[in-house]
Amino acid sequence: MPPTIPGFTYHRVPVADDVSLNVAVSGSGSPLVLLHGFPQTHLMWRHVAADLAADHTVICPDLRGYGASDKPADTDTDTDGSEYAKRTMANDIVTLAHALGHDRFALAGHDRGALVAFRAGLDHPDEITHLACLDVLPTLDMWDVLHGVTAAVGFHLYLMAQPPGLPEELISAAPDAFFGHFLDIWTNDPQAIPARIRSAYLDACRAAVPSIVADYRASAGVDLAHDRADRDAGRQLRMPVAVLQQDWGAALGFDAAALWRAWAPDLRHSTVTCGHFMAEEAPADVAKALRDLLAR
Repeated sequence: MPPTIPGFTYHRVPVADDVSLNVAVSGSGSPLVLLHGFPQTHLMWRHVAADLAADHTVICPDLRGYGASDKPADTDTDTDGSEYAKRTMANDIVTLAHALGHDRFALAGHDRGALVAFRAGLDHPDEITHLACLDVLPTLDMWDVLHGVTAAVGFHLYLMAQPPGLPEELISAAPDAFFGHFLDIWTNDPQAIPARIRSAYLDACRAAVPSIVADYRASAGVDLAHDRADRDAGRQLRMPVAVLQQDWGAALGFDAAALWRAWAPDLRHSTVTCGHFMAEEAPADVAKALRDLLAR
């Protein structure tokens, strides 16, 4: 059996036609949904979730296409109905919260989950009370800041943006090497992801190559179109927003706080010294940042 978060109850919750999410829930109080990133599952929140469950109802799903959640085939990546558009994935999360009895809730996401959270904040402002995004830029800004050889840091973005077929074949040929590469290079403290958790991540990714690629491919198509339409319309995040990031701007030559502030007028932006997987490397700091956000 794969690891679970101790003290959390697990459910399968239908969120769309033929799509149910695996979700861990614990605690009482105001609801907080935590969305994982790549190449992980809801288990990345295990320390933070246990901490915050003392004060809040904490909800940790596997995103569609990841972990033990359903992985529908992606048949159309060019329209609003894309299976892995962040708009679709954000709708999953709002439907999940409603099914668990929460009309309004706070939302935090890391990496891919932060992009889902960002889209949920723009599309569902009356339901998202507070928003936290960990170690990403919005999709439109992400593509804009990648230039020349420095863009090599995001080689996987370009690989998985290719048309269906080749990326899936290449990654499926050596999935543990591919996904394990990111677990290794993005971690400052390897002990933060112990062997049994690493194994669970690799097992989950190995079984989800087509849906993970579809998630990334959407960010080079439909997600980009949605962000561009919102920027052109002047839409912004209306709730309090917290962003925690590594200082990639210093390396790649951009002002991350300024890019985020264009989307989020009520922003608190912080840089961290830990690695990308901050909820596992510095869980106390992340839990504090989320508590500070929820107090705003």
